[in-house]
Amino acid sequence: WLTEGTSPSPPRVRLLIGSDFVESKATEHVDVTNPATQEVVSRIPLTTADEFRAAVDAARTAFPGWRSTPVTARQRIMFKYQELIRANMDKLAENITTEQGKTLKDAWGDVFRGLEVVEHACGMGSLQMGEYVSNVSHGIDTFSIREPLGVCAGICPFNFPAMIPLWMFPIAVTCGNTFVLKPSEKDPGAAMMLAELAMEAGLPKGVLNIVHGTHDVVNNICDDEAIKAVSFVGSNTAGMHIYSRASASGKRVQCNMGAKNHAIILPDADRDATLNALIAAGFGAAGQRCMALSTAVFVGGSEPWEDELVKRASSLVVNTGTANDADLGPVISRQAKDRICKLVQSGADSGARLVLDGREIVVILRIQLLNCLCAIPGMPDSYALCRFLNLRMATLLVQLCWLMLKVI
Repeated sequence: WLTEGTSPSPPRVRLLIGSDFVESKATEHVDVTNPATQEVVSRIPLTTADEFRAAVDAARTAFPGWRSTPVTARQRIMFKYQELIRANMDKLAENITTEQGKTLKDAWGDVFRGLEVVEHACGMGSLQMGEYVSNVSHGIDTFSIREPLGVCAGICPFNFPAMIPLWMFPIAVTCGNTFVLKPSEKDPGAAMMLAELAMEAGLPKGVLNIVHGTHDVVNNICDDEAIKAVSFVGSNTAGMHIYSRASASGKRVQCNMGAKNHAIILPDADRDATLNALIAAGFGAAGQRCMALSTAVFVGGSEPWEDELVKRASSLVVNTGTANDADLGPVISRQAKDRICKLVQSGADSGARLVLDGREIVVILRIQLLNCLCAIPGMPDSYALCRFLNLRMATLLVQLCWLMLKVI
């Protein structure tokens, strides 16, 4: 899936069209950079319109035959696929750390969580069963049959380059659909390796295809009439655009977007357990998880907690993801780092009290940052807390630290 690099040009990532990894004829490319070293490790093409059409045509052509393949045969491919993923866990994790920056431990977990979905797909024979009810009225029986839609597409984020693709295409193809995948342009390597393993497992020609690019390819996915469903994980701005544009053309669309996650610490919370939970949720994976904690709300005030929270955060080791002592690696790009620094400065300019990576500023209380910042506002009581939470944007996670139910 990579061409040979020739100095000073880095290797180029290929497309997957049909069953072939093909080199793009695109004249525009995007560099894939190691966040820890800023080394350009590969380049992806901005897929041309003709290449995109070829990928969709390959998926559409493969659909009738794949749909008629017995579900037990499709399952057997997934059984083989999960074996191959297990055998290549370390290689996949190393690629993720190189392109995305997270620690090897986090990268291994990235692959493992995706593998669990492949294992789930191995049970599709029973999962895809329909329903039957007899005699719902005089002489009337009802039944339902679950059938594949056709060509589906997935648009993936940078923060889980193995897990999110594995959330998408294994389930879809085991149900009898064919698939066009667009990995993140920031770290496509894991998706390409997973596609290579899927071919080795026996996935037929055209069932899985991969295109690369940015907004133009996304718009092509939204607009193409042959694509019947789209899955997306990523930012609110991109998700709203994809949802409105793809649904307007009659597609099924699911968009999993950003939110603001809160921890609520009540006065009777166990101190050690709470601090451990806050540090792990707030700073793990450099805060670039969708479920990362970015706001810790202390009922009764944050002052009693601040010193120990700062001490534990300060003890975290920031290093390259391959370092044995690394607690967290770099954020995904220099641009992401610059954005974080601007938000920190915005907080300081707004009068925030910066104790380390904690700040209580309006702008960062309303947006998901995907970085290791943690706001720690205090609330006088649980009623003020509820009012505070109701004013925030959508939340994926609320972590509650307490001992006694009567406090609420």
